[in-house]
Amino acid sequence: MTSATACTPTLASAAAGQAVRRADAVPPAVRRGAWQLAAGQATSLRAAQPSVLRVRQGRLWITRDATAAHASEDLVLGPGESLPVAAGQRIVMEPWDGYGATYSWDVQGG
Repeated sequence: MTSATACTPTLASAAAGQAVRRADAVPPAVRRGAWQLAAGQATSLRAAQPSVLRVRQGRLWITRDATAAHASEDLVLGPGESLPVAAGQRIVMEPWDGYGATYSWDVQGG
């Protein structure tokens, strides 16, 4: 069962090409179970169920959509930091700097 829906139409094709081009730049332990965003690349995800975004390498600039509970919010997360994402919530993210970033997306509590 998938825990997120890609809102960016070219996410799968961009991720596949990205992994081939930059695979040597990221250690295998970081790549396993993770996705990469190249510098200047942005993507949008909507959580299908409560999930957790974890930054594995680099820094991510994340914008959460506004909800009834809180206004739109910008965050910057670094390696080892995580962000819980509620079911139905959408986030937009891109690398904070020119080096790209690696992240994982998991079902919360899973």
